[in-house]
Amino acid sequence: MNEDPVLAAGCVLWRRSPADGELVICLVHRPKYDDWSHPKGKLKRGEDALAAALREVEEETGHRCTPGPRLATVHYMANDRPKQVSYWAAEATGGHFTANSEVDRVLWLAPAAARERLTQLRDRDLVDELLAALRRV
Repeated sequence: MNEDPVLAAGCVLWRRSPADGELVICLVHRPKYDDWSHPKGKLKRGEDALAAALREVEEETGHRCTPGPRLATVHYMANDRPKQVSYWAAEATGGHFTANSEVDRVLWLAPAAARERLTQLRDRDLVDELLAALRRV
């Protein structure tokens, strides 16, 4: 059976901490799965992956962002179907989180703390990739 993958996109959302200027990464908590992840979601029909990533960030975190370097595309199985998630680095430019049924909490964490909090190992590699991409800019 050759099933097309579910296409999704997201961002590793970051900003400078207002307290000390250090880099912090936004993680979202999804009560449906009780997990911590990067903001992401499925593409709408005909939607560009980057447009979907930016839309999902705003829907899930309440923050607008400026996309940066493209990061990895992650492949895994979800509900017995292949899933493909394209990621970008994205700097938060403003907004305000409001809890909703899909995401009930967000945390802004230092990279090491974000790596520890992320539920899926595959999401932890994206933190390292973000840091490497920002060093190159």
